[in-house]
Amino acid sequence: MDRLGIDPADFVAVDGDDAAATGGREPEAVEPMPVLAVVGRPNVGKSTLVNRLLGRREAVVEDIPGVTRDRIAYDGLWNGRRFTLVDTGGWEPDASGLQAAVAAQAERAMQTADAVMLVVDASVGATTTDEAVARVLRKSDRPVLLAATKVDDDRLTSDTAALWRLGLGEPHPVSGLHGRGSGDLLDAVLEVLPESPRDRFADGTGGPRRVALVGKPNVGKSSLINKVSGEIRSVVHDVAGTTVDPVDSLVELDGEVWRFVDTAGLRKRVRQASGTEYYASLRTRAAIEAAEVAVVLVDASEPMSEQDQRVINMVEEAGRALVLAFNKWDLVDEDRRLAMKRELERDLVRVPWAERVNISALTGRAVQKVAPALRTALESWDRRIPTGQLNGWLSEVIAATPPPVRGGKQPKVLFATQAATRPPTFVLFTSGFLEAGYRRFLERRLREQFGFTGSPIRISVRVREKRGRRS
Repeated sequence: MDRLGIDPADFVAVDGDDAAATGGREPEAVEPMPVLAVVGRPNVGKSTLVNRLLGRREAVVEDIPGVTRDRIAYDGLWNGRRFTLVDTGGWEPDASGLQAAVAAQAERAMQTADAVMLVVDASVGATTTDEAVARVLRKSDRPVLLAATKVDDDRLTSDTAALWRLGLGEPHPVSGLHGRGSGDLLDAVLEVLPESPRDRFADGTGGPRRVALVGKPNVGKSSLINKVSGEIRSVVHDVAGTTVDPVDSLVELDGEVWRFVDTAGLRKRVRQASGTEYYASLRTRAAIEAAEVAVVLVDASEPMSEQDQRVINMVEEAGRALVLAFNKWDLVDEDRRLAMKRELERDLVRVPWAERVNISALTGRAVQKVAPALRTALESWDRRIPTGQLNGWLSEVIAATPPPVRGGKQPKVLFATQAATRPPTFVLFTSGFLEAGYRRFLERRLREQFGFTGSPIRISVRVREKRGRRS
């Protein structure tokens, strides 16, 4: 029984939002972990091996070379020890164009990891590319493991002995497809990995806040990651769809460390996607769910598309804080600004509360505004209103504008409480049904009084049941 004499058991949820009222999911703190970089030629089975070592399907795998293009970080666990696996694009020493950018990503992973695993196709043997990679790794001050993949049976086990000539120590035969030898390889990984990573961010908090970068293909997500981090973290190319997997990057922005996740561009209809696009779309959805705040990039130089609205709706429905970043602002002239104003009034009617910044990831224009917008949105997402203050405000609002009459009776709002944060979720205990329009009115007034800029709000209504209906 409530202190005001209200028993929640006497009320029934009527708007389908009962689950939201039970409490928000608190994201876990991100602890620093040692990093193992997985490198090698294209299509030697790195992503298949990564999935095997993780014990789950995370990395996108297809029977064509070059599917993995960026450095992609995954959390691994073996024998009670946690570590980070970084899957990389294929390493080609004489690559050009897009492949050169992929090779640079692999080299960067080798420089920043605590240990490196070189993956060689045992069925092919050591190629000139493998030898070139081995020469680079022998000069590194990081411990190096040599994994001989595609050893699916005993016939190839003896062939792995020839890989000693790479000068990287004992080759570990393993089958990413069947799991053969994966346990022994993981034991070897734990032997060379330090207990804690070499490079730490001294942010002094419980872990970086998680930010998902989402938007349609080729809108500039990877360019923004590279601009805010001050280095090439994600592969950028003028071909749409360069990013396939979500790419985690710890970035220091405006004096604070953030975990940015650069995701694949979302296509119009996930059901029509196949192969790489299908799995990339699923991982983009998962990245939004795992994030605390999403930055939706919109191409300001073009009319807002159906894909843009779909991505924004996806973030709002997931209950995540939201920042709208209108990219390519350097291409916007006065006529485009006037057209944009009309588009935003029409297309963003569901999220007028979203934080907005106008930026250019290419030139760096106003990218420093991203961090303050993220903080504002997250502060709203975490905000809790004391029950007494909430009910005092609500009484004044209802006295000035009572709920509309329904079925000849005027419903009364008996009590309100904030049931959860992340996102802020409010429960109204009433004597009758509240129209959707009146709930939207209360949401607008809530925002006027308490802010909540950048965060969605959930309002759940519980109607008191008649005593005779209870069994």
